[in-house]
Amino acid sequence: MVKEIWDKPAMQRAIVRITYEIIERYKGVDELVLVGIKTRGVYLARRIGDRLEEIEKKIIPVGELDITSYRDDRRVDINQEKISNLEPKNLNITNKHVVLVDDVLYTGRTIRAAMDALIATGRPKSIAVAVLVDRGHRELPIKADFVGKNIPTALSEQVAVNVKEIDGIDSIELIKLK
Repeated sequence: MVKEIWDKPAMQRAIVRITYEIIERYKGVDELVLVGIKTRGVYLARRIGDRLEEIEKKIIPVGELDITSYRDDRRVDINQEKISNLEPKNLNITNKHVVLVDDVLYTGRTIRAAMDALIATGRPKSIAVAVLVDRGHRELPIKADFVGKNIPTALSEQVAVNVKEIDGIDSIELIKLK
């Protein structure tokens, strides 16, 4: 069973709200870098970056982060080197306020892996987390600083964030698993 929680306008409002909260937190955007966690976090980070640029009239660096080699739930060779796949390669995060952007916060393991990957790349002044959905069920002591919507879920449910760039539609769905 699939139930739509949010449609495109609701997602847009959440992104606008998160954008203004970021501006308030950092009193502008001068030392700000957005880093989207692949895959859907990248598109959300770009949207927030575009909105920040529109409001503040400054270009905000937006990066993409592939955390695959930093995940603790994937079987990898113990001797395999952990590679921080931050794009673009010349993105400077040292002494910057970095906002990690992802679609859904669940156990916290993705964010932990992303922080490890970021720190392997440089030394940010601070790291904050922005998510479209916080669904609870944390396994690690990680919380989001900027949240579009808290959606309490059962373990037998899944939250799916659809973005038009990949899925052809903007929506958030709650999926009841069997």
